[in-house]
Amino acid sequence: MDNVIRRRTVGARLARAALYAVLLLAALFYLLPLAVMLITSLKPLAEITPGTLLSLPREPTLAPWAKAWGEACTGMRCEGVGVYFFNSIAIVVPAVLISTIIGALNGYALTKWRFKGSELVFALMLFGCFIPFQVVLLPMAQTLGWLGLSSSRAGLILVHVVFGIAFTTLFFRNFYVAVPTELVSAAKLDGAGFFRIFWRILLPVSAPIIVVSVIWQFTQIWNDFLFGVAFSAHDTQPVTVALNNLVNTSTGVREYNVDMAAAMIAALPTLIVYVLAGKYFVRGLTAGSVKG
Repeated sequence: MDNVIRRRTVGARLARAALYAVLLLAALFYLLPLAVMLITSLKPLAEITPGTLLSLPREPTLAPWAKAWGEACTGMRCEGVGVYFFNSIAIVVPAVLISTIIGALNGYALTKWRFKGSELVFALMLFGCFIPFQVVLLPMAQTLGWLGLSSSRAGLILVHVVFGIAFTTLFFRNFYVAVPTELVSAAKLDGAGFFRIFWRILLPVSAPIIVVSVIWQFTQIWNDFLFGVAFSAHDTQPVTVALNNLVNTSTGVREYNVDMAAAMIAALPTLIVYVLAGKYFVRGLTAGSVKG
């Protein structure tokens, strides 16, 4: 009997070791492009052409990063991606905050203040998650023209808010379903109104799903290229559009180290967000999965 138990234990350990080895190989394969980008961005241009992709820089330098930030040409202007980096911040922060707040109120209303047709309203909002962005480019451009927001930062914020509401409403609705309705009913009997109940009861327990909404919206908006290139002017372009312009601008020798440094600069915010808050994203998603 002891021999059987030992064999099972050894077999379980070997299976676990094999699983970890496969996961480690998958992680290394996934991280390989990031490693190539980082290594290349730290090399002088003279080391790139004769070297291999994975060869470490003999004389590491941050000059490509400095040029990518403040001197690289992004079309007709040679001012780097720094200006556009701050454009992205100016677009992302208000768009994330507004869409998260509206999504929280929508989810609260659809679960705790149900009305006739609320399920239909939710279904129609959910439909917005599946509409291809390309389908609405012309209608959205016309709408922004009517509002006087064409090629403006405010117009881009509005676009991202509109398209983010469907997702944030879905997140908060599924989370608030798991909150006992009896708490809201008791607060109503005590005379609390719509916003007071939301502020005192729902919002204090919403931290996990707020993190999910913020991370999701931040990633979607920061990485967006289609809306940025379609609805912005040169002075209001996000960093993704500037990165595309930089990579496709040909002025003499192709500086791959500068291109890679610019790509790393554009990717750093989302990388930092997921490294620091990735585990909270998963916890927040599972927190609202207890009930339908």
